[in-house]
Amino acid sequence: MTRTEYPRPQFKRENWLNLNGKWQFTFDDQQEGQSAKWYQITLPNSHEIIVPFVFQSETSGINDQNVHDAIWYQRTFEIEPVAPDEQVILHFGAVDYQAKVYLNQHYIGQHIGGDNSFAFDITDDLVVGEQQLTVAVCDRTYDETIPHGKQSWTGKSEGIWYTNTTGIWQTVWVEKINKQHIADIQMTPDLDRTSIGLKIQVPDVAVGLNLAYQISFKGELVAKDQLLITSNCLERSVELFQQHIFRTEFHNDGWTWTPEHPNLFDIDFRLVDSDGVIKDNVNSYFGMRKVSTENGMIQLNNHPYYQRLVLDQGYWPTGLLTAPSDDAYKVDIEMAKKMGFNGCRKHQKIEDPRFLYWADKLGYLVWEEVASAPYYATETANRLIDAWQESVVRDYNHPAIIVWVPLNESWGVDRIHLNNQQQHFSEALYHMIHALDDSRLVESNDGWDNTATDIVAIHNYSHGTSADSKQYQSFTETLSHIGNLINQAPGKWDIFAKGFRYNGQPIVLSEFGGIGFAVNDVNGWGYTTASSSKDYLGELERVITPVAASKGLWGYCYTQLTDVEQEINGLLTYDRQPKADIKKINKIFDFDCNTPLSHKEVEINN
Repeated sequence: MTRTEYPRPQFKRENWLNLNGKWQFTFDDQQEGQSAKWYQITLPNSHEIIVPFVFQSETSGINDQNVHDAIWYQRTFEIEPVAPDEQVILHFGAVDYQAKVYLNQHYIGQHIGGDNSFAFDITDDLVVGEQQLTVAVCDRTYDETIPHGKQSWTGKSEGIWYTNTTGIWQTVWVEKINKQHIADIQMTPDLDRTSIGLKIQVPDVAVGLNLAYQISFKGELVAKDQLLITSNCLERSVELFQQHIFRTEFHNDGWTWTPEHPNLFDIDFRLVDSDGVIKDNVNSYFGMRKVSTENGMIQLNNHPYYQRLVLDQGYWPTGLLTAPSDDAYKVDIEMAKKMGFNGCRKHQKIEDPRFLYWADKLGYLVWEEVASAPYYATETANRLIDAWQESVVRDYNHPAIIVWVPLNESWGVDRIHLNNQQQHFSEALYHMIHALDDSRLVESNDGWDNTATDIVAIHNYSHGTSADSKQYQSFTETLSHIGNLINQAPGKWDIFAKGFRYNGQPIVLSEFGGIGFAVNDVNGWGYTTASSSKDYLGELERVITPVAASKGLWGYCYTQLTDVEQEINGLLTYDRQPKADIKKINKIFDFDCNTPLSHKEVEINN
């Protein structure tokens, strides 16, 4: 089993070589590989590993969950001869955590960060015939300044922390391009002006060429043009709807993007010289949608849009953070939609672009998070800032992403309630992300102790064990209206950090539920438990009833989509089997809550 699909569906070229599959692999527990220059020799004591699955996973063929912080990869590949006007780019989808790359015994470069994509120009280091690619990885398990996300930093899977991911966990591939090429494309929909903003970047050698683009919708040509490139960065706004009101309809199938009608425009970019020779050709797509807030509501395309989300950790039993196939992403999204959800909070993981592609295509909202670090330090801050900068740039064009979530439950900022430095860091992330992308919402610290934020996201698992319990009555009362949601914190943490207060933002119950139900005698835990499918459905209905009745919430995120290792609180088992009738689950979660909130009726004492 390996992953063979094109890894970057929003920036697609035809000429590429997949390097997934069998590699040589070795542990470097004594960390001697660098000094011994293993990149110049065949790896000693090597095993065979299946990339892009990490050695801790079953699918890798190694399946070793012991701590190995230093590892090496090596493989050979062949590539067609490179013409003088061509260059070859080596791409890595993601490597956790620090990767040093060598080609034909020469150092190419390094990347630090576990979630993000990176690439190197390897043209000058290619040789005639077979190429030898070597990758050295360092991922310090016990270093709490590294953003681990849900990966355990104790060396074992326990509680809410899972098996580590070390090394290559997304596709590796090679792409041959012309030196005169398109370097980057940024597409920004402007629904109010019914236009798409295009920002195209090219290297110096491409200045003087023509950029031709063609936009179509379901096979219908919408716009086309050809422009002379006079600088490295070309910007253009293209009016799409041509004053046709039906094309902007929200509830019917107009031309806008929604989960109900995930309409996508196809766009083709070409770099053309004065003789009409095509130097580069990139295929992409975009969706016309707008994300905003008004009167305490999240709006999609200028209409109130209630968030019915499910927490998705993005783990699989045999591949861990790496999905076993491209179809696995599609199946997860389709199952979630069948159960009544219109999106997910992708938890502590910047997901593979293939997942985001399917979210775009199938119509599925995504709240995206970068993995957090356990401990705050200067190193932590720098690493998270770098990770967010890379993530926003990589995923900017996906219409499915509507919210960025920089922090979760004060992980890595455990003193944020009173500590000015950690508050400044939270605010810095909020403003930095908005500086990079002002087309989406940013939610500062999911759970509690919010600073500057567009959404107030609250975690509350205190639903008790029965409808008669005092806990449940308190849970119901707390969710009932805005004043209680803001002033009656469910745990020991306040909703806002000291010095910050509620300013009318939408309020979302972004974690709750977590009802444990063991199927096939699987051992594990949940926040409360059910003993049968019937009992399970009853528990789901009990915890959702106060949510549906709330006069203050504008969305929820139920914990969680699937079981993960020792957690058995998923709606699906770890291998994606539903724990109860999907139609009955849908009746519980898919309630109509798009009735506008009336905040004037609620007195907020904060």
